[in-house]
Amino acid sequence: MFAKPGPNPKRRRLLAGGAALGATILVRPAAAAPDELAAAVQAWTGGVKPTPGRVKFDIASLVDNGNAVPVTVSVDSAMTAADHVAAIAIFNERNPQRDVARFTLGARAGRAKVSTRIRLATSQKLSAVAKLSDGSYWSDTVDVVVTLAACIEGES
Repeated sequence: MFAKPGPNPKRRRLLAGGAALGATILVRPAAAAPDELAAAVQAWTGGVKPTPGRVKFDIASLVDNGNAVPVTVSVDSAMTAADHVAAIAIFNERNPQRDVARFTLGARAGRAKVSTRIRLATSQKLSAVAKLSDGSYWSDTVDVVVTLAACIEGES
């Protein structure tokens, strides 16, 4: 007869240490990313902090494949000559290029809505910022979980 093995304390400590190391590696790069996202947005707005609201960022919160993620940004605007959206920009937190897309619009566009597809390297936060004709900036931010990253070369 064989004796049933009991819990091995050394093995459990080794597993706990490995899990803690893995969590540290995953959390460290994300800590610096929000500052870089904010810096990219501030560079585009000329230092103006966008006000949350009026912008709707439509993107799936769970993305199976980051190679071509459909996104739509719409802005609550009458799109008249006196009050219209002048530009819309999309920024991301973790891709090497933070400034993903810029669109220029005018009152003749008729609708304050743009759609495109973007590549996402990994799970991250994305921001859409709209510049209105009065010089104000409005934004919306979403968190996206990517299960299959598009750009894995630079990931650490």
